[in-house]
Amino acid sequence: MSAEQNQKLAELLELLKLNNGDISKLTQEQRKEMKDYKFWKTQPVTRLDESVDKEGPIDRKKTPEEISELPLPLLGDFEWCTVDVTDQNQLEDVFLLLNENYVEDRDSTFRFKYTREFFNWSLRSPGWKKDWHVGVRVRSSKKLVAFISAIPVDLKVRENTVRSVEINFLCVHKQLRGKRLTPVLIKEITRRVNRCDIWYALYTSGTVLPSPVSVCRYTHRPLNWGKLHEVGFTHMPSHATRMQMNAKYALPEKTNTDGLRPMEEKDLAQAHQLLEAYQARFDLVQTFTKEEFKHWFLGNDEGTENTEKVIFSYVVEKDGKITDFFSFYSLPFTILNNSVHKELGIGYLFYYASDADLEYSDRFSKEATETLKKRLCSLMNDACILARDAKMDVFNALTSQDNTLFLDPLKFGPGDGFLNFYLFNYRAFPITGGIKEDKTYDTQKRSNVGVVML
Repeated sequence: MSAEQNQKLAELLELLKLNNGDISKLTQEQRKEMKDYKFWKTQPVTRLDESVDKEGPIDRKKTPEEISELPLPLLGDFEWCTVDVTDQNQLEDVFLLLNENYVEDRDSTFRFKYTREFFNWSLRSPGWKKDWHVGVRVRSSKKLVAFISAIPVDLKVRENTVRSVEINFLCVHKQLRGKRLTPVLIKEITRRVNRCDIWYALYTSGTVLPSPVSVCRYTHRPLNWGKLHEVGFTHMPSHATRMQMNAKYALPEKTNTDGLRPMEEKDLAQAHQLLEAYQARFDLVQTFTKEEFKHWFLGNDEGTENTEKVIFSYVVEKDGKITDFFSFYSLPFTILNNSVHKELGIGYLFYYASDADLEYSDRFSKEATETLKKRLCSLMNDACILARDAKMDVFNALTSQDNTLFLDPLKFGPGDGFLNFYLFNYRAFPITGGIKEDKTYDTQKRSNVGVVML
């Protein structure tokens, strides 16, 4: 936890102390933060002021039989539901809830525009369970007003492999944000997962909760600077012209890497093996089965025609050997209150791997670093070109993995957002996130976060 985050919590606690513990005298935002902290104090997570001296589970392992079969109680106006995402009508309910109520930027200018194809890819990975797609409906109208999901993942935390779930798409209808549904949703998804004998989870948030194991920064590489400027995503620097900015972010017409082509099913075995070798360098990674690898990198269209493509994966083949691969996914923004543009095409860097520095025993040596940097700069420049050709307007990446080696050279600018990584019921030493204390890119220590969350 950063000094800034500790200071924020300390200020809240001091305000509460000055008001003799009367939370009503805090602002609405401060009250929410205090309630959130109080809730997390009841959960098996690392405390904000805790110094970790040993990694491992927090609570003793229970048995599924010790977990209640009954869902948690809800206020009388609401009822639990299990959302069947294979049913188009129920999937439409999730689609509408998230597209109308999920995360917006602070200026309420952009909102994630999730597609049905994206949900089919992200919610139905191998081993997915219908029971882990949890919703809350209004009892009278059956309107879906809250949702949370989990998918199974095998996490490797340094040397330990932990059977876990990845929690995502937590959303509560805007008009119900004061009903404290979020803690109940978290408890209910925990109950359902525990009933399946899984006791750990990975989740992320843009807000500070107890207690991040790592923090990464969002970065953005403009692909269509003119449009980004018109919708307020980017701003014109002083002493610069539109022509100069367009020229600054112009990309070559074609990719440059010999042997670069879309990934095919015949590439899966080699690409999977390459990813495993590359990911071994990081402290927090997801390990993929062959089935999972195929799903995440070739998609889950199931032969459906006229669908919007979600995942884009490419390999580099030389003399029959896969030496590199990279992937990115599409998750557009809806542009709010703009008379000209209604949608912003967004590409997100997903997983990649290269054999460039695998022969070196020390990945941080000068020679290994320069070798990998050169390869990644070439690959990611091609990724930007391919994303542009897929009608994306900006290419986003975190400071995770080895990304800080290419962010500056390829003109990725630091964003305002930060992503905090959390482990539920598992205590771990801090993991570097690719940023320094002053929030600039760390090209020396880089990042030891190898997992990518959607």
